[in-house]
Amino acid sequence: MSKIVKKPRTVKGFATLCAQLAAEKKAENILILNLTKIESAPADYFVICTALSDTQVNAVASNVMQGGKEAGNGTAKSEGWDSGNWIIVDFFDVVVHIMHTDAREFYKLEKLWGDAEFFMLTEDSKVKALKEKTAKEETELKETE
Repeated sequence: MSKIVKKPRTVKGFATLCAQLAAEKKAENILILNLTKIESAPADYFVICTALSDTQVNAVASNVMQGGKEAGNGTAKSEGWDSGNWIIVDFFDVVVHIMHTDAREFYKLEKLWGDAEFFMLTEDSKVKALKEKTAKEETELKETE
């Protein structure tokens, strides 16, 4: 990591930092999912990104772990280093999923956590909210429950 990492003030800020750290290693299709309104969620935020090779999956995960530690969030727990297909970096409140293209297409975490608020990281490393559910989608969701 080449930049000096400032400690974010909020959990959302830390999730954004993790997304930016993934972008530094050229991760693609980076999403931040706000799970705080989902009662059964295992974390407050997920960061999901795609890497194009096993080597890139490892590089992105290493950068996120190092940057998170430098930001004062301690050493993360992680899984998946042996396969290089999907590495999970768990900072407790923020869980980062670095997935090879095939794994991301197969597991479709975005669909699984579809009730979350979705944000994307823009090319200039800003966070932008994605479209919220329309009133019609909300009504259809309530009717199926």
